[in-house]
Amino acid sequence: MSKIIINSNSSTIVLMLIFLASSTFFGIANAQNLTETSTTSKNLSLTELYELVIKSVVQVTKTTPPADPLGPDKENQTSLGTGFIYNDTGYIVTNNHVVEKAPVVDITFFNGDRYTANITGTDPFSDLAVIKINENVTKDLIKSLVIGNSSKLRVGDPVVAIGHPFGLESSMTTGIISQIGRLLSVDEKGFSIPNAIQTDALINPGNSGGPLLNMKGEVIGVNTAGIFPGNIGLAVPSDTVLRIIPVLIEGKNYTHPWLGVTGTTLTADLAKREKIDRSQKGVLIDNIVKDGPADLAGLNGSTINQYGEKRGGDLITSVDGKQIIKMEDLISYLELNKSVNENTTLSIYRDGETLDKQITLKSRPTAPITNQTQN
Repeated sequence: MSKIIINSNSSTIVLMLIFLASSTFFGIANAQNLTETSTTSKNLSLTELYELVIKSVVQVTKTTPPADPLGPDKENQTSLGTGFIYNDTGYIVTNNHVVEKAPVVDITFFNGDRYTANITGTDPFSDLAVIKINENVTKDLIKSLVIGNSSKLRVGDPVVAIGHPFGLESSMTTGIISQIGRLLSVDEKGFSIPNAIQTDALINPGNSGGPLLNMKGEVIGVNTAGIFPGNIGLAVPSDTVLRIIPVLIEGKNYTHPWLGVTGTTLTADLAKREKIDRSQKGVLIDNIVKDGPADLAGLNGSTINQYGEKRGGDLITSVDGKQIIKMEDLISYLELNKSVNENTTLSIYRDGETLDKQITLKSRPTAPITNQTQN
């Protein structure tokens, strides 16, 4: 179990999240790419959609040795997940947490055929991974799914999740897009996945890495986490998949731009504490990472006075001229529009004045720095 932070407009809701993976029977699920090379222009019935994509969805099984070989439990541990065929050369997309720390995993197709697959590449910051079957596979099995455009999603759109919850093979659940643009923060790493998709389609342990589909049978997300109780599912958007997976297939690491700050959306209470007009909007900087990009550019973090009272740092109001209202806006803009070693201009509000600061972005460090929402 892990914490998740979902930021919504003016408040931050901290909930308990179960990443749909485990070192036990309630394992992680891998995601798969849709295998049909052509898509339909019309919406399908649920039965038609299932029959179109199910052969492209696989079960992923990871086996790990016991943590303590000398302990009472000497048997290997098995976890289960889901994946989907990404392209016709046999690459499969799933979640990073499904295959983490496993050099090889087992793949089971809908018809029961089993193969082994190597880990081609992983990106912990987006919780995505790509694996490759390392045996000769019947050509009829390799049919890739079509990747859709997650930027066109609207609240209320019907969606379908397919996977292997609790080891129950090839299960389908239905729901709608409950919201888009969520910020999914995993506390072990201190970074966030922007633009996550929220759905009420039931996503249980074992669904991780499986496809979230629109009614045309296109992958619009990779199922990643569920919040229990509450029946809230979260998926990595397909636009993120299309940006990151090709880099991983090439055997490279995907680098994410990084400011080196933690912060929070300015609320009415924070504005009152900071003596800022309540009409002001932006992200209030809390901590600055030493020698990080923001530190080198001269941004200020929060301070604590001699009375133990905390005062916030600079207020980020825009980036490259784009208004920043909440933390999601800042992280999403940098992730989608900027690259490592590229310059960006932050407009900040400090002591009643608006200042522009040019910052050269660096690559996110691999080691966790904080469990706060950062970029």
